[in-house]
Amino acid sequence: MADYAPQDHDDGGSAVSEARTREARTPAQIEADIVRRREQLAETLDEIGVRVHPKTVIGDAKARVASTVDQTAGRALATVNRVVTDLRDGLRHDDGTPRIDRIVPVALVAVSVVGLLVVSARRRRG
Repeated sequence: MADYAPQDHDDGGSAVSEARTREARTPAQIEADIVRRREQLAETLDEIGVRVHPKTVIGDAKARVASTVDQTAGRALATVNRVVTDLRDGLRHDDGTPRIDRIVPVALVAVSVVGLLVVSARRRRG
């Protein structure tokens, strides 16, 4: 069975701690405590007001979207860079000279695709 020891410090929200010290406080101390708590409450309400203000909410959403887009664009750029590097490396020998046996088929496929796109575009127009 765990031993329960009451806390000896006042964390600002403990009714038990307040009750213990209430008897020894003067009216001036009580008034000062009320003023202090009102100020804390006003600050808290101001912070909540700023957080839920439409401009703040929209600004936070824009920042999250911009961050996500930046991350996505960065990943896409890294992927494209890796693919281009792999493709370039595949079209060269280890010493850097071009591999004609791989370049010619790639060029033929590229020319064929461009040709098909041109023919398709002409058919749509005419």
